[in-house]
Amino acid sequence: MSLSGLVTKAISGFYTVDLDPNRDGLVQITAQLAGRLKQEWQQTSIVAVGDRVTLVENEDGTGTIDHIEPRKSVLSRTRPSPTGRRQSVDQEQVLVANLDQVIFVFAAKNPSPNLRKLDRFLIVAEMNNLNTIICLNKVDLDKKGKIRQRLQIYEEIGYPVIWTSVVDDQGIGELKDYLTNKITVFSGSSGVGKSSLLNAVEPGLGLKVNQVSKATGKGLHTTRYAELFPLENGGYVADTPGIRGLALFDIEYTELDAYFREMAPLVPECQFSDCSHKHEPGCAIIAAVEDGRISPQRYDSYLRLRDEHEQIDAASY
Repeated sequence: MSLSGLVTKAISGFYTVDLDPNRDGLVQITAQLAGRLKQEWQQTSIVAVGDRVTLVENEDGTGTIDHIEPRKSVLSRTRPSPTGRRQSVDQEQVLVANLDQVIFVFAAKNPSPNLRKLDRFLIVAEMNNLNTIICLNKVDLDKKGKIRQRLQIYEEIGYPVIWTSVVDDQGIGELKDYLTNKITVFSGSSGVGKSSLLNAVEPGLGLKVNQVSKATGKGLHTTRYAELFPLENGGYVADTPGIRGLALFDIEYTELDAYFREMAPLVPECQFSDCSHKHEPGCAIIAAVEDGRISPQRYDSYLRLRDEHEQIDAASY
């Protein structure tokens, strides 16, 4: 019989599918891909966590996936070729498909927030048109509000920022509201307090996510996988170990300015259409940095990322 559902786990060619309600009462099934879907080389993951699929139930109780519905959104990274980063042969590794939003978690202290990493994450979100929320955890340790002040630039350019602390229950209700009835990627570096936050939202949830993160984090990047965990109030949350080493997929260095929210509207005002925003006369971006409309911190992130991708592009030829 034909079934449909949501892929909630994908590892080593086996897929766990949470099934839509059906007359036989099946709730979940383990499935593999139909052979014809694996025959052609793909530049992207054929099936990923978050995909909507249809499948046929086999006699032994397993399933065979024979159709994947078009994706409305993805969170992805580059899976480099064995010979190193080359855009012509890089593949896209989809970490989560059809997500509604991504929440990037940083800590006010222990560890201190890495805002260059945040800028990289935000570019990935912008490229994929994802709703993005920034969560600054452990704000009880930011006694003088210095870290909050550093993150104000992100609020000013339109990113929601949640200030949370499990110690004094700050922001937990707001975080829970954001998660309800959504498929959310919830990610951040080790030690920022993701598990504690998830446990505060739903008891035991953080422990489940952390167990998967620790298990998958031991392997190579290409063997890591995401898993969707259902929420009692509706929706799913996923932690993705692979996001911590994101390499931007399918992006030209000349396009980077389009993914910096505060820069994109100013680009047409530059004197030269191919302006690199490094040194050219009549550059609207440089002028905006000088008069305070663009923060030096964000501008520096742009320059570093552009240099990185110029080098990748040069190595492709």
